[in-house]
Amino acid sequence: MIVKVIIPAFNEEDSIGSVINEIPMLVDEVIVVNNNSTDNTVNAAKNAGAKVLSESKKGYGYACLKGLEYISKQEVKPDIIVFLDGDYSDYPEELTKLIKPIVEDDIDFVIGARVKELREQGSMTPQQVFGNWLATFLMKLFFGAKFTDLGPFRAIKYDKLLSLQMGDKTYGWTIEMQLKALKQKMTYIEIPVNYKKRIGVSKVSGTVKGSILAGVKILGWIFKYSFK
Repeated sequence: MIVKVIIPAFNEEDSIGSVINEIPMLVDEVIVVNNNSTDNTVNAAKNAGAKVLSESKKGYGYACLKGLEYISKQEVKPDIIVFLDGDYSDYPEELTKLIKPIVEDDIDFVIGARVKELREQGSMTPQQVFGNWLATFLMKLFFGAKFTDLGPFRAIKYDKLLSLQMGDKTYGWTIEMQLKALKQKMTYIEIPVNYKKRIGVSKVSGTVKGSILAGVKILGWIFKYSFK
């Protein structure tokens, strides 16, 4: 199995090196997409051994799409893509837990679920906890989904990811992937993962504006698909 990791990064100079260094050696390539950072994120990522791309349009989805565009031009395509944040809130070594169901059980899509008992106190803001509950409750209500989290630490078969034709440029990337996976009846599973306080301030949940915009985008995707 060829595994590649995509890490969107905006001003993560203090954390990105630790994230990259703790990614298991089985990963074929670590791709950090610098999303218009104003700090030393680029050099920190390069020094840690990652392939660094640049995306000047700010947005989580823009960064992820840039990483996928780069992979699409490679002669040898990966079997699995793993998405991981650059803030060191996840435990990169748990990547092996996420890809195991894909490798051994032929599952299409795996999400690292930030379950309460494995979360460091204060690692998720109240608005994050409520937002996750509301979004997953609505997905269960409208689609019969079994998701409990919108966790950004996730693994998916590359060919299945391409079939989703991802398009969201900003806050809706994670929910878009989950909704489209449901629509295409992909097999999926959640694996509980540890979660700790991130390094630095979140660009989404760390601000009122970011939280509101993310909430609107997430709910917009759910209602859009519920009426399709």
